[in-house]
Amino acid sequence: MKEENTNKKGVKVIPLGGLEQIGMNITAFEYEDSIIVVDCGLSFPEDEMLGIDLVIPDVTYLKENISKVKGFVITHGHEDHIGSLPYVLKEVNVPIYATKLTIGIIENKLKEHNLLKSTKRKVIKYGQSINLGCFRIEFIRTNHSIADAASLAIFTPAGIIVHTGDFKVDYTPVFGSTIDLPRFAELGKKGVLALLCESTNVERPGYTMSERTVGKTFDNIFAENNKNRIIVATFASNVDRIQQIVNSAEKYGRKVVVEGRSMVNIIATATELGYITMPNNIMIDIEQMKSYPDEKIVLITTGSQGEVMAALPRMAASIHKKVSIKPGDTVIFSSTPIPGNEKSVFKVINELSMKGAKVIFQDTHVSGHACQEEIKLIYALTKPKYSIPIHGEYRHLIKHKELAQNMGIPKDNIFVISSGDVLELSEEHAGVIGKVPAQGIFVDGLGVGDVGNIVLRDRQHLSENGLLIVVVTLEKYTNQVLSGPDIVSRGFVYVRESENLMDEARNVVSDALEKCLSKNTTDWGKMKNEIKDSLSDYLWKKTKRNPMILPIIMEVN
Repeated sequence: MKEENTNKKGVKVIPLGGLEQIGMNITAFEYEDSIIVVDCGLSFPEDEMLGIDLVIPDVTYLKENISKVKGFVITHGHEDHIGSLPYVLKEVNVPIYATKLTIGIIENKLKEHNLLKSTKRKVIKYGQSINLGCFRIEFIRTNHSIADAASLAIFTPAGIIVHTGDFKVDYTPVFGSTIDLPRFAELGKKGVLALLCESTNVERPGYTMSERTVGKTFDNIFAENNKNRIIVATFASNVDRIQQIVNSAEKYGRKVVVEGRSMVNIIATATELGYITMPNNIMIDIEQMKSYPDEKIVLITTGSQGEVMAALPRMAASIHKKVSIKPGDTVIFSSTPIPGNEKSVFKVINELSMKGAKVIFQDTHVSGHACQEEIKLIYALTKPKYSIPIHGEYRHLIKHKELAQNMGIPKDNIFVISSGDVLELSEEHAGVIGKVPAQGIFVDGLGVGDVGNIVLRDRQHLSENGLLIVVVTLEKYTNQVLSGPDIVSRGFVYVRESENLMDEARNVVSDALEKCLSKNTTDWGKMKNEIKDSLSDYLWKKTKRNPMILPIIMEVN
């Protein structure tokens, strides 16, 4: 239907990340002169992103429209939803709105980046609404693998948008109350224009198990391994999981040691804010561990994803300063490998097993994300006009589209969009009307955005084929070769065992120079290209390899 039938404008939904991938979630909502941004996450590099530490979203669109941007509204405190804030706030400094624990975790990050003083932040309670420009945003209680997660009801002049954030339906949560399903139903009665629902577990049928089931498993493991030291690796942010480990430790008379920087930080924040209840004197310092027998210790640590620098992988590789794995240790992996991390996780499990540890990873984790039946429940309650699957790779989004169709949403009202698409929605019409920049920006060391695709391509080339540097010294004016050509090889061949090849290569370069000088070529660019081409052809014939060749020409008076 054409827009002239109505004078009501549409609301724009602009994902700047979080589609086609799990991670880097960030979505802008725009209506006339107001923009709000939901979440601001990062993602971790893929294998081909050599040397990259993190990937953060491109916020060019927000910078260009900074006068419209009213604030960041954050659903929960996981890295893929808050990790980019310290980088993005330097360019888009607007207030942050989130629940208590989420703000606590964000503040830890801001402290590290010296941004605490310059960033406004406000703690919002469930059921509370905030007005930002022409938007009103209400925080709705949900369950997830971190406490204080929220869904958002975004009231816009074009209609109500519901953004689930990451969620599951847990009727017996460890901390706090169950998800506020009645509120979703009330919104459904009022009429929901669009539902942005997460897709992480959309391929899994049924329901996600309650977090409490893990507590029972821990109790059984503690009872069975009452002669051994127990080491549990889990996500630092899974506060409820940590609470259950502490509960089992108290029940079986063990002291708790915490290892890993992020784990120490989050437990301190969560305990201070009342999200973890620590029995008196149960926590001991890692230095005091020696004073207790093994069967009186449980060590909670980071590294359940096999991250090289985290505590557990360092213990497994015998490079941890304070903890050595011994035969008889019981190591529990209380997480599932994130797609792509399987190799690293199994490597750590193998290393631990070789040291005589008993490794347990069955039934010690439940997901924090909704499976198909829970996603259907949210659709049934909210009855949205439009469905916009979010938080997932393309295969997840397509599966989500099928599910939405099964829930009675017309095919034309379901939008599987890409990061950077501008989707405009109103009661009368909906469609993608444009595109904004949304490529991830690479963070390498202290450099943000200074490594792009060309640098990565060079790194790939160097890592696969090595490097040859050709050095030649010419006399000024006459262009006679005074010394060289010398060839330095790095990562191509071991020079001492390939003397013939290197001698031949030098001859090839000499011939190329002769050819140039006989034509009276004085343009160094042409000389370098001639050297590169002839040497490259020769090496390909001889070795079927294609190293990067860097000719360096020097001039002497």
